[in-house]
Amino acid sequence: MIYNKLVRDKIEDIMIKKGCKPITRILSDEEYALELDKKLVEEINEYIESKDILELVDIEEIIRAILNLRGISYEEFELMRKEKVLKRGAFENKIFLEKEDN
Repeated sequence: MIYNKLVRDKIEDIMIKKGCKPITRILSDEEYALELDKKLVEEINEYIESKDILELVDIEEIIRAILNLRGISYEEFELMRKEKVLKRGAFENKIFLEKEDN
């Protein structure tokens, strides 16, 4: 079977324990950034289709990997998020903007 996709760090070991012989390689930072973007889209689509909370766990892990690659700590990211919430709000009030009336 051909996968050609970014996988979690322990997948290779899990496959070997199941008797598979995975062929892997380590990506360059440029390839890794591209594959993280692809993986983010994949996991978002899986969440939209399934509504499974575990897909959000995968999305969170990908976000953390992107932040790490870009040299941003999760704590810095959380501060950015909080600042944006203070300036623009969150999504708690369920507001749906229909149009602007001039």
